[in-house]
Amino acid sequence: MSQRPYRRPRPLSPLREHLRDTFWFAPTLALVLVCVVWGLIDAFDTALLESLQADRDFGTVRTLISWAEDAKVVVTTVSSAMMTFIGVVFSISLVAVQMAAGNFSPRIVRIFIRSRISKLTFSVFLSTFLLSLLVLTSYDSETDPRKVVSVPLFQGALTLLMVGLSLLLFIAYVTQTLQLMKVGPVVERVTKESFRVLHRMPAQDSAPAPAPLSAEVTFVPHHGRAGTLRDVHVARLVRTARRKDVVLRIIPRIGDFVVPGMQVVAVHGGREGLPARRVLQSSLSVGTERTFHQDLGFGLRQLSDIGLRALSPAVNDPTTAVQCIDRIVHFLAAAAHLPLGAVQHQDGDGVVRLVQDGPGWGDLVDLGFTELRGRAVGDPQVSRRLMASFDDLLRFVPDERREPLLRHRALLVQAVERWLPEATERAFALEADRQGIG
Repeated sequence: MSQRPYRRPRPLSPLREHLRDTFWFAPTLALVLVCVVWGLIDAFDTALLESLQADRDFGTVRTLISWAEDAKVVVTTVSSAMMTFIGVVFSISLVAVQMAAGNFSPRIVRIFIRSRISKLTFSVFLSTFLLSLLVLTSYDSETDPRKVVSVPLFQGALTLLMVGLSLLLFIAYVTQTLQLMKVGPVVERVTKESFRVLHRMPAQDSAPAPAPLSAEVTFVPHHGRAGTLRDVHVARLVRTARRKDVVLRIIPRIGDFVVPGMQVVAVHGGREGLPARRVLQSSLSVGTERTFHQDLGFGLRQLSDIGLRALSPAVNDPTTAVQCIDRIVHFLAAAAHLPLGAVQHQDGDGVVRLVQDGPGWGDLVDLGFTELRGRAVGDPQVSRRLMASFDDLLRFVPDERREPLLRHRALLVQAVERWLPEATERAFALEADRQGIG
């Protein structure tokens, strides 16, 4: 069991991750901001016009009216064409998401949802459309420079700037969408997300062995909808446990499915009174699917799913499975020397206040290799890559972590020997090869 030092609470951290898993927040925020910016620029245009009229500089006013009328043609065209443009981009997104979900795994759809380029593109497109409508309302039918009350010169210039930005973002968006339709960039994106979770783990385990917990005083059941435990607000739970001088223990792991009435938090101690159940329950986020925020095994789950689908008879793409194994080995190699399993979170005084269970080394190895090993028996490209994976990992993992790798290696050898009757074929299928059949 490893000890992780308590870090200062970041109240917006869970909220930020949850908002990243939505697609509505960024466009909505952009629409609000464009209304604010339009209001400021409209006030600036009005102040400029009033200043010129007060100075009786009607020649400059006529020039501004002429420029604004020229820009009006472009703004009108943009307002009428932008929605069609948005529809085309949205259609591209739906096709790309459908193809990726069918070819790889339904769980990688969240890559498109969390994509910053996708959200930025839709936000700028919608903002450009709304801005063009707002600018059109600012045009004055009066052409007399002494009577005109509105000349949206800078508003029109901003609209043209937004159009140029939309075109650049459209190029970037199409480029990224095409990349995410290929297996290489997809598995790389999944691996990067997995490493972000892994990098939050403690770098080493130099702390002494933790003291055993006292007996449970009470259990807190889950209330609300059933779903997957997505993340835990660690800072809030540590503060709550410190105030009440208790130790809290999260019973389910991140990624477990919880139902109403299931025990989710155990309270140990309690000399200062028990924490409010409402606070404890609100600190556990339950959703419809797993996320990368605190889920160490979710990346391996996705990589395994993509590899399994590639090895199905309907797809029969062992090369994709080999690419997934490459990334699984990459992740396990990085985790090989890190402390895994249950983590104890401390408060500012170094007192353990929260215990949270997590996957151990054996759990990660089983998650990465079990299902792919079962499908690799009839495909020498995958079995050869798996043999190379086991051999590579066995060379540098600590001695206490060799057993799961040796077990999977032995099971693969036994399965291939039962499946292939010819000694020559068995030897070929069990030869270690980092490229599968290089």
